[in-house]
Amino acid sequence: MIYSLNGKLTHTEGELAVIECGGVGYACKTTFNTLQKIAGKENVFLYTYMSVREDAMELFGFAEKEELKCFKLLISVSGVGPKAALSILSGMNSQQFALCVATSDSKALTKIKGIGAKIAQRIILELKDKLAGETISVRGQTGAAAAVNVAGANISEAVTALEVLGYTEGEALSVLGKLDPALSVEELIKKALIGLAKF
Repeated sequence: MIYSLNGKLTHTEGELAVIECGGVGYACKTTFNTLQKIAGKENVFLYTYMSVREDAMELFGFAEKEELKCFKLLISVSGVGPKAALSILSGMNSQQFALCVATSDSKALTKIKGIGAKIAQRIILELKDKLAGETISVRGQTGAAAAVNVAGANISEAVTALEVLGYTEGEALSVLGKLDPALSVEELIKKALIGLAKF
């Protein structure tokens, strides 16, 4: 499995970036957001995901680990393939996607070309359940996390969304603990991201 690529950017087009490493050009399917981040750079680093099927072998590359995490989450949803996942992450960044999941905003997903209402609702439903399950398993082991349940469901959902973005539970709690738990999930996430950015 190829974890990452670090080499010369030799070509870009549409949703494709070619990275040359050791004389070999690796064609990585990617998002508009990643293409924007690497545009004009001679040497680039991409986190990768390799998809191997009976009829195809494809390599996907992302400028940020958070975007790769969101891509993996999306393709785990039944009915959502790599092409649809790239479309979603081209239409919004990983932070906006996490907000959609945390706030059940399926309408934002339907604005993406090729994503209908049913698929959007399925993405929200399956990923929210999956993330909630992961968060519960972690909370059962840590005393600090148990305080999240007391603080309220909004704090809980905000922690989940921040974990999707790559922050640890401890980092999320350290900032969210200073905020009013009565705030909406979206407001909690926005304020938490501002606080985390200062670090």
